[in-house]
Amino acid sequence: MQRTALKNYAKLLARTGLNVQKGQEVIIAAEADKEDFVALVAEECYRAGAASVRAEWGYQPLRRLAALNESETVLGTVAAWEEEKLRCETRTLPARLYLESEDPGGMAGIDAAKYARALAMRSQIIKPYRDRMENRYQWCIAAVPGREWAKKVFPRVPASAAEEKLWLAILRCARALEGSPVANWQAHNARLAARCEKLNALGLAALEYEAGNGTRLRVGLLADGLFLGGEEETLAGVKFNPNIPSEEVYTTPMRGAAEGIVYSTKPLSYRGQLIRNFSLRFEGGRVVEAHAAAGEAVLKRILGMDEGAAYLGECALVPYDSPVSNTGALFYNTLFDENASCHLALGRGFNNCVAGWEGYSFEEIKEKGVNDSSVHVDFMIGTDDLRITGVTKDGRRIPVFENGNWSEQF
Repeated sequence: MQRTALKNYAKLLARTGLNVQKGQEVIIAAEADKEDFVALVAEECYRAGAASVRAEWGYQPLRRLAALNESETVLGTVAAWEEEKLRCETRTLPARLYLESEDPGGMAGIDAAKYARALAMRSQIIKPYRDRMENRYQWCIAAVPGREWAKKVFPRVPASAAEEKLWLAILRCARALEGSPVANWQAHNARLAARCEKLNALGLAALEYEAGNGTRLRVGLLADGLFLGGEEETLAGVKFNPNIPSEEVYTTPMRGAAEGIVYSTKPLSYRGQLIRNFSLRFEGGRVVEAHAAAGEAVLKRILGMDEGAAYLGECALVPYDSPVSNTGALFYNTLFDENASCHLALGRGFNNCVAGWEGYSFEEIKEKGVNDSSVHVDFMIGTDDLRITGVTKDGRRIPVFENGNWSEQF
């Protein structure tokens, strides 16, 4: 991949994704073989005024060895230094960039039940710190190609060529291949904001989903809920883009108000384990039945992670005719596949989807109907015949999606 294109992408992540502020600390989380691109991003962060930039390196094969060989207690322990680091970050609020490149099936063969229990143990310590930082700092999830990931997306070409093809796909989806990526995102954010404004003016009380694969689902919405998309803003007024790419307009539904059945339309890669062809049936807002052609045990472990994991935390609207979908690729990566398809999410909802959220405590947000959980797991449900109908508070029925895409008024 040409260095100019990579530098432009790095600038997009630093300036638009994170919007690094002068004097701010930046943390970049990446796999250990991505040092060249991490250096490019770090350079752009310093140019934006960062006081310091540090990397947190990971290595999936080592994580897999740990999952295979360490006891559940050791896997689930948060070391004292880790907790002190979290405590420090709640004060310093560094901007955080997460660069995904892992093998989507790289954790296959581990004891999924043990691993899930260990993660739940860690979450009991980590989540309170994350809650205290929520909406107070900038973060962005983006991607760079990994060799094993590229081979899965493009299995019929040599590995080196597959990585190049994946680079091209990532940059195209990120609107970073042509023109000025930063200017491209300014225009894209404006389009997403206009759609949110139209949806928020309707006073919707529910969304009804229907597709030829059998999906029949009604999801109730918050009384004072908001649709958001693209650019977000911290409590201090700093704007940032949490996902690059992002094609979604989303909201947080009312906890306990989902009824019906929904079918997945793309595989879900969850912590290196693939779940395929699954369905979820909801009663009283909670998943009461779950089936999968592959990875069913992993799916059920997600649903049992905590009391809120079996409830919905997000409804996201993504046109079937989107740049990600139009690549024709199945990415086996939620960041991309969720932006090629309408999706839902199990688990934690978003506080900032409540109007006036800044004035409410965390407990008050939950009382309004926002689900709380240690997990937030997106899964894809979009099809080329998906119909979504919005039901207003006064009973009007408004077409939101028709044939997989936005209806004409949007």
